[in-house]
Amino acid sequence: MSAQPEHPVVRKVAAIPHTINAIGEALTGEQRARFYGEVLAAEESVVPAVMRSWWKVAMLAKAPAAERSRANAEAGRNLVSIDDLMTRLEGAGG
Repeated sequence: MSAQPEHPVVRKVAAIPHTINAIGEALTGEQRARFYGEVLAAEESVVPAVMRSWWKVAMLAKAPAAERSRANAEAGRNLVSIDDLMTRLEGAGG
């Protein structure tokens, strides 16, 4: 008998706050510039959608295995549907 869990342990990443500053700080330089450009140019009613979209990008980049996941995707291994991924991300953000 082993003390190892039967299933892999899921490590949750703390959600980035849903604020313009927090999202911007979590992005890379190029992404940050694009995010601020989009959010500053958006009409008031569109700002929440822009923030949600970039929040998801920031959360994906923050994932501990992001680089491995990108390599798997490029090789066609261990693929997850976009719908499933977005459902997981939305659950992480509350």
